[in-house]
Amino acid sequence: MTSNKKKLRVGLFGFGTVGRGLYDLLKAIPSRQVEIARVCVRDISKNRHVTDLEFTDDADDIFNDDSINFIVELIDDAEASWHIVRRALEQRLPVVSGNKKMLARHLPELIELQQCTGTALLYDASACGSIPVIRNLEEYYDNDLLISVKGILNGSSNFILSKIFNEGMPHGDALTLARKLGFLESDPTLDLDGWDSLYKLVILTMHAFGVYVEPERVFTFGITCMSDADIRFAREKDRRIKLVGHVEKLPDGRLMMSVMPHLLSRNKYIYSVEDEFNGVVIKGAFYYKQFMFGQGAGAKPTSSAVMSDITACLYDYRYEYKKLHGHNIPHFTNDCTLRIYMRFSADSQLERIGFEEITEEYRSLDQRYVVGRVSLANLHANMEFIRSEGMFVMAYPEN
Repeated sequence: MTSNKKKLRVGLFGFGTVGRGLYDLLKAIPSRQVEIARVCVRDISKNRHVTDLEFTDDADDIFNDDSINFIVELIDDAEASWHIVRRALEQRLPVVSGNKKMLARHLPELIELQQCTGTALLYDASACGSIPVIRNLEEYYDNDLLISVKGILNGSSNFILSKIFNEGMPHGDALTLARKLGFLESDPTLDLDGWDSLYKLVILTMHAFGVYVEPERVFTFGITCMSDADIRFAREKDRRIKLVGHVEKLPDGRLMMSVMPHLLSRNKYIYSVEDEFNGVVIKGAFYYKQFMFGQGAGAKPTSSAVMSDITACLYDYRYEYKKLHGHNIPHFTNDCTLRIYMRFSADSQLERIGFEEITEEYRSLDQRYVVGRVSLANLHANMEFIRSEGMFVMAYPEN
C-alpha cells in the first residue's frame, strides 16, 4: 500500500457547482497531500472571485504540466468529459470523474483502458452523491448473493416531489426552488425525465452484477408529464410518488432494469426519503435488505464524495470489477411483467400499450386511467410514444 505521505497535484476540469465545492472543501479543511494546481474552464473571462488558483481554457496546459500527477473531471459535457478521462488514462494519470452520462456510455472502454494502462479511474461521486454505493458494491457485496439494487438515485427530482407531497407546492414552484438552490443539472430534463437516474443505474449495475447494459435498452420515464390527477390518485391510495431506479436478478438468472416513478406505500424504506436525499435498498439472498441513505444533490455532498475518491487514490485504491469474471453473470431482459398505473386520453393509446390484465379503470371528462399488468418490453418499445402523447406511467408495486 502506498504511503499516505504521497502528494497529489490536481489538474481540475470544471469549476461549476461541484468544482467550486471541492475548492471550498479544501479551503475549509486544508490537506497537505492534495492541492489544486490548475483549473481548466470553458470561459476564462468569467469572474469567479478566486485569486489563489490559476485558470486556463486550454487542456494542454494541464496535460503538459509535468508537476500535475492527478486529474479531476467535473464538467457537464459528456463528450468533452470522455476525451479528458481517456487522455488522462492514456497518459497514466489517475483520474476522478463525476460525469455519469459519460461513464454510463463508455464503461466497457474505460474498464479496458484501466486494465491496459494500470491506471485508476474512480467515480463514486457520479452515483448518489455522498453515499458510497459503488465502493460498497465492489468491496462488501462482492459475491453472487445480491438480488437487487433499488432506490432514489436523483436528489433533484426527489426534492421536487417532496415539496409537492409534503407542502402542497405546485409543480412549477418546486422546480423553480430546486433550480434556485442549485440542485438541478444545467439541462433539467436530465433530472426530471429520469436520464440522470438511468446513467447512475447503469453504473451501479456494472458493479452490482458485472453486467453492462446500454442505456438505450432500459425503460426510462420521469416526472415531467406528472399531473395533479396523478398526485391525487397517489394520495387517495395513501402512497407517494418517487422516481426509482431498479435493477433485479430474476429467479431464472435474468436481469431486469427500469427507471420510472413508483407509487410507494408507507412500509417501503424509501417512502420517507425526502428533499435532496437519496436512498438505496440493497437486497441479498441471505442478508435480506440493507438501506443506505444520504444527500444526493448539491455542492457539499458531491464534492465530499469527490474528495473521498481523491483520498482513496492516495492509497492506490482502484475498482477491481471482480463480478465481470464471475460464473453466474445474469443476462439482461425486458421480458417480464409489472403492475402499473397509466393515465391516458384516448382508447387507441391504451390499445397500443397492450395490457395483459386490467384490474382497475376510471373514466371521466377530464381523467382516464387504468391499473394493470403490462410487459416491460411493451413499455420500452412505446417509451417515446408514451412521452410524446403526454401520458403518465408509474410502477404500482403490490404490498
